[in-house]
Amino acid sequence: MLLPLLALAGLATACGECDIHAHSAHGHDHVSKQEYPQFPLTPPTWPLVWGDFNIIHTTDTHGWLLGHQKASWLEPNYSGDLGDFASFVTHMKEIAIIHERDVDHLPVDSGDLHDGTGLSDGYPPGGVDTHESNKFLECLPYDLMAIGNHKLYVYADTYNMYTNFVPHLHGRYLSSNSMSVSAGSVGRRVTSLGVLYNFAGNDVNTTVQFVANMVKESWFTEAIAEEPDVFILVGHMPVSQDNWPVFNAIRAEHPLTPIMIFGGHTHIRDCQQYDGRSMALESGRYMETIGADLDAAKSNTKNITFSRRYLDQNRVTYQYHTKTSNQTFHMPDGRSITEGLQELAEQFDLSYRCGIAPQDYTMTRNPYPFNGSLLSLFIGDAIPTALAINNTRVDIPNIMITNSGGLRFDIFKGFFTKHDQLTASSFTDLFLYIPIVTFSTANKVLSTLNQAGAAERKKRADMEIAWWGRDYVEMNRRASLRVRKEEDLTLGYVTSDSCPGTGDDTPHVALPYYSIPDFIGSTPPNVTNTTPIDLIFIDYIETQLLQILNSLQYTKNYTKLDVLQYSPVMTNEVFGLFAQAKWN
Repeated sequence: MLLPLLALAGLATACGECDIHAHSAHGHDHVSKQEYPQFPLTPPTWPLVWGDFNIIHTTDTHGWLLGHQKASWLEPNYSGDLGDFASFVTHMKEIAIIHERDVDHLPVDSGDLHDGTGLSDGYPPGGVDTHESNKFLECLPYDLMAIGNHKLYVYADTYNMYTNFVPHLHGRYLSSNSMSVSAGSVGRRVTSLGVLYNFAGNDVNTTVQFVANMVKESWFTEAIAEEPDVFILVGHMPVSQDNWPVFNAIRAEHPLTPIMIFGGHTHIRDCQQYDGRSMALESGRYMETIGADLDAAKSNTKNITFSRRYLDQNRVTYQYHTKTSNQTFHMPDGRSITEGLQELAEQFDLSYRCGIAPQDYTMTRNPYPFNGSLLSLFIGDAIPTALAINNTRVDIPNIMITNSGGLRFDIFKGFFTKHDQLTASSFTDLFLYIPIVTFSTANKVLSTLNQAGAAERKKRADMEIAWWGRDYVEMNRRASLRVRKEEDLTLGYVTSDSCPGTGDDTPHVALPYYSIPDFIGSTPPNVTNTTPIDLIFIDYIETQLLQILNSLQYTKNYTKLDVLQYSPVMTNEVFGLFAQAKWN
């Protein structure tokens, strides 16, 4: 049996049960403009391979439903929006039914819809993260979705998902202790389970059972007892450098059954084969990636020949693989989603201009702490400017420290909007301080933090950056551009994973990459070693910083009682305030 698989980095499928009303002129103008790609994009290299079982995988969307809209490369490669994607999946389903016949086409998602853009995080006071943007995801009839860690940081987000979003999946939303047994559209039997990595940063009123303990539960043993045509494991876990106890438990019971695994969390394109009859796929981040194909044989002892494809998320890619044109590609449901997203952006005032960025600032494509580094801009200019506003302690010498994982995306030259502000830094961390810390002690905190490494709670975002950096390094080191001449290629992802064959659907010139520290700090003030200063930091690293501070001196045992709030400004407001002050 053939099991091709299509992976995506964002979302899946055409409109299902949803109620979207979008009739603004602005929305229609946007759709009309989107029918004609605004940049010359490189088309894919070869058609997709269809088989009996075809899966579209998405993961770590983080609110990027409007796609990447900036002109700086590599952004145009990922310029499709959720409406474009919905139209693509509708065409793919039609191809599966009409042209290929007797094949299954299932969309699955590996979690993390929260924290990332203005659509998810730009709601007015009193709102809840992704409450409005998730209404558009409800239009996409996923066969399976898994929980992500970003749903569990704030209980209000968890409860909102549980009461408002999960019911639309009709039992197909899988948490780490849930499973689903179902049949494909042509009668193939599928057993699916959803897992979350061993996450310990969840909020009150939520629990996360470690996967190694889950597989010992009686319900799990009963769930995998009967052999299906294929097991599908959807989990918010990396497919490399992580243990999948679910796979091991299933393989011990069913040595030959095909197992298809879809991971996430580390924001990279990655592929692994744990044995000759399985494939594990991870499909990037931020609605940039779309792809993998799997070919597999069933009911024999031979190894399975799998193939996978990572598709760039744009209209040129979609039209190439669906054999459509600018005039025939967009489907009615896709148009409704695009228009609705534009209306939501207007409601949230995401186009509000804070200023004009003079150049691109990137997280890893420019070395830190030099010009062009987003980290340098954040800690060297933006935070000091934002925290100085209406602050009575501004004249007291200080050192400011934050974690680099609080930054989420690059800033590009040109208009800097509310939407850009939230994509660059979406977390709502508070700035705290400890007064009267001796400079000689305070000046050692940053280096000691970086030496100690990331605490488990800090791995919320830092781990993602570290893994993404590994992928950049691998892409640069092992890139192969034999398909086309380098001068014909644009900047983009050049993926090297552990599965055989070529994964990238479209060849690119690989990106430069520079590693970044876990923690970053402001320039130390020019004072004597005995000068008392303010030690300023974000609440997210409070526990770890107190431990470090107490390890550096023994004069005082610092506790949370010594910590005060430095400013009402939160981290997701910093770039906007800075742009208003300096970029106008």
